[in-house]
Amino acid sequence: MSNIYYERSRKPRVSSCGFTMAAGRGRFFQSFLEGLQRNPVTEQQMRERNRPGPNESASVPRGRSRKKTATEQQSFDSENQSFHPHYSFLTGDFAQMKLGSEENLLQRLPLEVLLKILSYLDASSLICVSHVSKLFHRLANDDFVWRNIYASEFGSPEWKPKLAPPPSPATAAKEEPCSAGGWKKKFFRRMGEQDMDKWKKDLRTVCPHTSLPQQTEAVLRNLKMSWELALVERSGQETRLDQSRATFFESSVVVCWSCSGLLHVHSICSIHVYGVRKEAMRSCRSPRAAWRSLVLRRDTLSDPQTPVGADGLMEVLLLPDVLLGVWRSSSRVAFVMVSLHLHRLVERSLLGSPACPYSVPVDPPSADHSDPEFGLHGYTVHFVLHNANFKIMLGHFRQLSCGSVEKQRRLLELRFISRTDLSEHRLLPGGIRLLWKCGELQGAVENCCFMTLTLLDIHQKPFWCVSAPVTARMSKAESSYYSGDHFLMEYQHADGEVEMKLVWLKEQKQFLVHSLVVCVAVDKVNQHFSREY
Repeated sequence: MSNIYYERSRKPRVSSCGFTMAAGRGRFFQSFLEGLQRNPVTEQQMRERNRPGPNESASVPRGRSRKKTATEQQSFDSENQSFHPHYSFLTGDFAQMKLGSEENLLQRLPLEVLLKILSYLDASSLICVSHVSKLFHRLANDDFVWRNIYASEFGSPEWKPKLAPPPSPATAAKEEPCSAGGWKKKFFRRMGEQDMDKWKKDLRTVCPHTSLPQQTEAVLRNLKMSWELALVERSGQETRLDQSRATFFESSVVVCWSCSGLLHVHSICSIHVYGVRKEAMRSCRSPRAAWRSLVLRRDTLSDPQTPVGADGLMEVLLLPDVLLGVWRSSSRVAFVMVSLHLHRLVERSLLGSPACPYSVPVDPPSADHSDPEFGLHGYTVHFVLHNANFKIMLGHFRQLSCGSVEKQRRLLELRFISRTDLSEHRLLPGGIRLLWKCGELQGAVENCCFMTLTLLDIHQKPFWCVSAPVTARMSKAESSYYSGDHFLMEYQHADGEVEMKLVWLKEQKQFLVHSLVVCVAVDKVNQHFSREY
């Protein structure tokens, strides 16, 4: 008795989980005592339970139990079910509570109760719940739940009296969704339009020189946009890389990826560039990829690979619109560079699909039949030579007209730096070189850079926009005004061509541009201006 009194009077120990465990044990013993008081087990019943049955051998070892017959199991279940009202859930009905069974505890609840529970979730949680089972998929796409989400996000739809005649079926379908899942589609459509209207409003102010939005860089950064590189090997394995750095210019952005020599250059069959919008998750700070929009795709098996230069460590290969840096010692890819024009870059990085790029809508101007040369004059060219770090040449030329037409190639010629006019010739302040950096190593490849061309029509609207890597190769001397090595830099595309002629002045150690011509395809002009040249 003294020991019992000592244990009760001693001060209890307090721990972080002791109170919870003690409370749990107290509830268990209290419910066990109440069960015994409702249906007490007498000593005679305990003896009958321990007495061996007629089919049971008396020599059963102590500690082992024999298997009960069906009659004994039924009587045992009936006795203990009266002892504990929830015993049925622990025996026969336990298998029916599993989620993979035909009947489970959730299916026994009325659908109205389940819909009420799901109505407290947000849109992202509903999407996750819809993948649990067929029942949850059906309930998570119910119009009742999504109508409440739509109302909580954008307000309840306003009720209007029907004073006018009933609208057509097409108009009614746009105003009020009638099909299953209509409110879900309307919610996501409204969310997309709301987000799109916000950044479209920021892109309305344009630059007077390029007619491109001035806030393109700010909008891309606010949307947390980045560009992802996917290198597909011939075996089908795909390697995805996040951008290492991006340098914005007035009309383009140069994006670089560091590959760390993981892949051999001859094992790559295709290159894909995706625009990816990173969204921060609510539960943690780590970003997640929301959507991939295909911006650029090149096939290394069909597109030609041209060596453009090399230094002591690196060799640079030129694909259409893509530069590959390859280690000379191992022929493994060290870096990839592309230059993306800012014209519709936000739309191309957001609104495309993972398999198909965004198509720019064509908005041709109205034809002017009073002007017989409509579409042949009034052009403006914004021309930039740059590498991944700084500008090499910048030129802005207005009121250009097509001087001649090459009937064989069907090209319209726009010449704004003439070989015969010395006043138009330009000196390049620095050499033409591509600066590269991979980890702690860096270098420069001579006679390679990026060219960005923005051609505006007579209404100062973007007509042809291109940004691509180019290389200067040696050519025959065509000008007698300057002595030195002559170089040719050209770019060819289905929509047109760009040709620049340079000469290297040894004394000044500078390049001089003495000819620059832009040729536009006649078919492109006819389609844009509705003409037949």
